Amino acid sequence: MKIKYQLNNLKEISLRVTQNLNHKIILINGEMGAGKTTLIKQILERLNVVDNISSPTFSIINEYRTKGQDIIYHMDLYRINQIEELEGIGFFEYLESGNLCFIEWGEIVENIIGEDYNKFNLSVNNNLRILEKIK
Repeated sequence: MKIKYQLNNLKEISLRVTQNLNHKIILINGEMGAGKTTLIKQILERLNVVDNISSPTFSIINEYRTKGQDIIYHMDLYRINQIEELEGIGFFEYLESGNLCFIEWGEIVENIIGEDYNKFNLSVNNNLRILEKIK
């Protein structure tokens, strides 16, 4: 799947992404300012999250509840320099919870989380965003 879109098409794009998820762990990679958090916020709204959705840049992990009382985690690993930092905050327990986990800047964990994840790359070309499902 490869989609070119403008930000005003996020609702449609979030539907296409949710239809292409087949794992509980979802990595969303891309350059700074590409719109990773904005895309994930729209996906979380589509998944009926009832909590206030905010960027986990400083908290690293945000937990949200859906209308059906499911839990979804949104993580931002931008500030993580070493895997040991993740062990100290229980990161791997979140992944093993069986709940959906959206991870921004997941390159640091990609080689150690096994094979059961989806990976999307997000890039910018002029006014277009390009979202590509890699795995």
